This record gives sequence, C-alpha cells and structure tokens, in this order.
Amino acid sequence: MAACKQVQPLVNFPGVPVLNMEPLFRRKDKVVIVVGATGTGKSRLSIDLATRFPAEIINSDKMQVYKGLDIVTNKVTEEECRGVPHHLLGIVDPNSNFTANDFCHHASLAMESVADRDRLPIIAGGSNSYIAALVNHHAEFRLKYECCFLWVDVSLPVLHSFVSDRVDRMVEAGLVEEVMKMFDPRADYSRGIRRAIGVPELDKYLREGATADERTRARILKAAIAKIKENTCMLACRQLQKIDRLHSQWEWNMHRLDATEVFLKRSSQEADEAWEKLVAGPSSIIVNQFLYNDDRVGTIMSHEAAAAVIGAPVPMAAIAAATR
Repeated sequence: MAACKQVQPLVNFPGVPVLNMEPLFRRKDKVVIVVGATGTGKSRLSIDLATRFPAEIINSDKMQVYKGLDIVTNKVTEEECRGVPHHLLGIVDPNSNFTANDFCHHASLAMESVADRDRLPIIAGGSNSYIAALVNHHAEFRLKYECCFLWVDVSLPVLHSFVSDRVDRMVEAGLVEEVMKMFDPRADYSRGIRRAIGVPELDKYLREGATADERTRARILKAAIAKIKENTCMLACRQLQKIDRLHSQWEWNMHRLDATEVFLKRSSQEADEAWEKLVAGPSSIIVNQFLYNDDRVGTIMSHEAAAAVIGAPVPMAAIAAATR
C-alpha cells in the first residue's frame, strides 16, 4: 500500500514558475466501503476483512457514533472487534447533533491517519446518507481515494424475521433498562442519540409505567417492543431503497453479496460455513484484487463477463478454480 504514495518530482522550465505535478500523477489511496441494511452483517464482514488484510474500521452508523446506549445502537463489543481498531465509534456527546458534514470531516481525518500507517481504511455502517455525502459531495475525498463497495444484501422477508428476533434478544440483554437510565421527560427525540430506534418508542412506558398496574405495564411494554420491531423493519426498507439508488451511481465498482442463505441457516451449524462461502470468502477475493490487482481475480471477473463487475456475487465455482 506504500506504493500508492509515490510522489512525482517537480517540473521546471526556464522562465516558467515551478509546477508541482504531484496532484496529477499521485496514485489514489484505497478505501473499502461496506454497505447494507440494518442487521445484514456489515460489522461482521468488515471485521473479517480487517483480520485478513492490514486494515482498520471507520464507523459510518449515525447512532453508533454517539457515546452510550450500546445495546440500543447495537455497537460491536470488544470481543466481537477481535482486536481490530475502530474509529468514530462511541465518541460524540449523546446530546449533540453529529451531521453528515461532521462525519465527512472526522472520517477524512481517520482515513488519512489509517493510510499514513500503510493500512486499509474500511468504512462500515448503515447510514447511507453519510456515505453519499462523503463519496458524492466531498471534493477532497474524491481526489484522494479510490473506492471498492461491498453490499451485503438479505431478502427483506428473511431480514425482517431476523431483526424482529434481534430486538427480542436486545430486550433480554437490557435494552429497556438502558433507555430507562437516560430517560428525561423533557428530552428532545429529534436530537442526538435519542433519535435511535428503541428510545422514542419506550417514552409512554417510561412515563406511565411507574404508576400503572402490572397488567397495564406489560401491555404498554409489549406495544412498545412491537413498535421498535416495526420501525426497525421500516428502516431496513428505507436503507435498501437508498442503496439501490447508490448502486445505480456506483455499480461499476459495487459488489452485491447475497447473504440470504446465511440467515436462513442461522439456527444451524451451517450458518458460519455459508457466511464464509457466500460473503467473507468472495469479499476477500474482491478486496485482494482491488488492492493488489491479483490476476487470479481478474480471471474470475472476465470468466463471468460483466456479472461481477456490476455487483453480482462472485461465483464460488470460479473462486474455487482460481484458488486451487
């Protein structure tokens, strides 16, 4: 990756001011961007990749950037990080508003720091508005970086079932108690971390539960949890619509990885094998080609014509043939 930082000499002609040709000839640094609807496994994939390549992860989830509410915002645990450094994760005051412009500024600093250590920045998170602002509208980013997009996709009916179950697990892990600790009846749910799904939905329960009888409390809580599930599913739909629009802009370098089978097998021992076969393995090969122009992956791409180029999953038969 150090080869990406070669500097060209100054060009000088008699009587003409010295021209710095570096901006014209300097090769761009590289960045991998992992996108997908909530619950599809973006964090898992980014960490998998960061254990296979010299890389660090930059969070692009607009709720996980705030301090606190680790269960509600589903932040990765220290164990799940597997020693991989993470940036922009739990760093912002929960009452402030962290905007897309803020993200672009802090993400740029993080990427520069990571690249200066000859490591690969991997941006991962569900806030596609942050990604769009960075890639489409941040001039410095466009000048300095070349992108590879990995899109982890799951069939919506299957994903809805998974995120519903995940909400139940989050409740069991202490979601309600976590929100209760920061409850403020005067709070503004349009600012900061209180916008996170799981906080506004519990407002009625936290306001009325203390004085209600046990049966009423249970009914209000059940309705709140159902609303959390509904809003999470609606979020997944909106995110997918946004990714479809972004795909039309970036399809030349966006690779879609269908993880539906992984989620269908999530209750069995075959889930990890499916993840490696359908998501982690193909992603590793795509990133390897992106970083090092691996000829074997070029064979895979040409072998399947334009399919992989426009984002279809890399066929496992081709991968197996290339890696034997």
